[in-house]
Amino acid sequence: MSPSLGVPSGLPHLVHDAFVRAKTAGDLSFFPTQVALLRVHGVPFQLRFAPALAKKPKAAKPAGDKDKSAQPPTPFNPFEDPPPGLMVIPDVCGGTHRLVLNKFAISQDHSILATTTFRPQAHVLEATDLAAAYTCIEAYADAGEELFVFFNSGSHSGASQPHRHLQLLPVAKMREGLEDGGSGWDVLVDRLIEGKSGEVPFYVAAARLSPGSTPSSLHTTYLDLYRQARAAAQGTSAVIATGDVDTTAEESGDVPASISYNLALTKETMAIIPRTAEGASVTSDGGSLSLNGTVLAGTALVKNEAEWDALKSDSSRLEEVLAQIGVPLTRRTAAL
Repeated sequence: MSPSLGVPSGLPHLVHDAFVRAKTAGDLSFFPTQVALLRVHGVPFQLRFAPALAKKPKAAKPAGDKDKSAQPPTPFNPFEDPPPGLMVIPDVCGGTHRLVLNKFAISQDHSILATTTFRPQAHVLEATDLAAAYTCIEAYADAGEELFVFFNSGSHSGASQPHRHLQLLPVAKMREGLEDGGSGWDVLVDRLIEGKSGEVPFYVAAARLSPGSTPSSLHTTYLDLYRQARAAAQGTSAVIATGDVDTTAEESGDVPASISYNLALTKETMAIIPRTAEGASVTSDGGSLSLNGTVLAGTALVKNEAEWDALKSDSSRLEEVLAQIGVPLTRRTAAL
């Protein structure tokens, strides 16, 4: 790795050591999760029970009718001035980003690439965002490890913070708890791009990345996939803008993205799923499953025991949720 990119060699060990220190000090919340492996149309999906995520604080709501004149509190921004105990690398890619640990980790060594100055999560990504993420992916690859990066954008995507950030999950840590070391599970987007058997019930725009991809080529690929996803989403609830979309302003980042979507990035693959819903009910009393960008890894996170039991006992419930969160394959405008 080039020193100018701000990512030192041995990045996996650096992140892991920081994670262990932060967990020991109580700076982050992480507990081992129960896991089951389900299959949807032949595609292996992890189902992980992570009750600690139910304790994750939500953004403040606007003032109610009793005090309409009151100004809603400014939402807490965890990336504006990250706690020292969560900091991993303060300066990535010339200072555009910083690498911090996720305070509410869904797996060991769960980290986040956040912009050092506020950039909107709801706007399209810039070349520097993708360069920072891919630099980390290559740093893990140099150490013989895989890294899965995902990005949530829009009201249906599972996004919870307005400050732009991408989330990083070491694939080896995502396999923990699975039988036979996780040999029966692969990262979904890599599986699809390789043409392995099975098909997901939602549209995905995906592309294979060339070795030595540059920031410019990564951004070109991203915009191409975003356009495919936007086209596939036309006429569905994935479209969140009203009126005609100024695609030039949108793609330059001057206005919010017109669709809700998740992005996934690995060393070999980039993929985007346009989202029409964050989740769907899985129990008779309204218990639901919400999905974010980890769905493109083939992972579903469950926060409550009732939903965990319902999904684990009947994999068709997971298939029904997956069929409702995106654009049905019958509407897709391009093949993988």
